[in-house]
Amino acid sequence: MQPKEICENLGFVRNRVPKRLYQKIMRVIACLFTAFCLLLSGCATRIRSEVTAFHQWPANTAGKTFAFTQKDSEPAGLERRSYEDLIRAELIRAGLREAEGGQNPALAVSFSAFVATRDVRVIETVLVDSWYGTPWYGPGYYSPYWGGWPGYGYPYANPFYGPFGAGMPVAREQERRYTLHTRELKLAINDTSAGQALYEVTVRSEGKEGNLAKVMPYLVRSAFADFPGKSGTPRVVEMKFDPAKK
Repeated sequence: MQPKEICENLGFVRNRVPKRLYQKIMRVIACLFTAFCLLLSGCATRIRSEVTAFHQWPANTAGKTFAFTQKDSEPAGLERRSYEDLIRAELIRAGLREAEGGQNPALAVSFSAFVATRDVRVIETVLVDSWYGTPWYGPGYYSPYWGGWPGYGYPYANPFYGPFGAGMPVAREQERRYTLHTRELKLAINDTSAGQALYEVTVRSEGKEGNLAKVMPYLVRSAFADFPGKSGTPRVVEMKFDPAKK
């Protein structure tokens, strides 16, 4: 239902029920709307990634050795080592083993990851309190938009009340700006003896979290979900995001 239709329905109710009953109905709607907003805010955040893999993965790779490689231009600090640990765990889970010192690995593993940031501007239609912008709209109100809380500064604590009785929300356009981060991981596994690419995967996701260290565990797990999977078929992997865990 569109905001305009909601307003029309509320007006229909207001004209056909006693004032006190209408005010009670508005109180119930406001409480339910507030509870719904609190429920949504308490929902767990999820990371939704688009995963595309291309591979010629042989059937006899179990037990083969691997080692990480990197370009000279790439930093070899502690941050990269922590990402290698994440990838190493997935490779071992896939049946591979890391080459020991002095041993020539059968597979070479390389990867790169980054975060890009951009500003987003959205115009959307919202339900706004009809008293907003008038002298009776109190400074104690949390938000000008319908469903805000605790209510008016003038002695009402319900978003549908004003100094002259119940107010009905109206539809208005609202501009919203926020920052969106694009997180990307690219990983490749090559056969060292033949110099042949065996597995190449790109994981890309967008969200409000721009810290690569926090999202990297989810990007790595997404890269190896259903490994090796169908070649050349994009798919979506969704995971519950807990920034306190890896």
